[in-house]
Amino acid sequence: MVGDEDSIALVLNRLRRAQGQLAGVISMIEQGRECKDVVTQLAAVSRALDRAGFKIVATGLKECLTETSKDGKEPMTEAELEKLFLTLA
Repeated sequence: MVGDEDSIALVLNRLRRAQGQLAGVISMIEQGRECKDVVTQLAAVSRALDRAGFKIVATGLKECLTETSKDGKEPMTEAELEKLFLTLA
């Protein structure tokens, strides 16, 4: 992943939080909790994942457009970046 260490740490923190929330959803279902409670918690997981994805795109946008990657590949085109961004929408 591209980006500075702080951005990467933030993304990892969000993903770990989402992982914990997802474990909570699974536990809630196994316990037979109310549908409303399960869906509310599942929505929180979804938002956490979306935020992590948007942070990844936002952090790497400039690098993806302007720099050649470390493995020598050409930078992503605007159309490729748009498609990547829309996968989160």
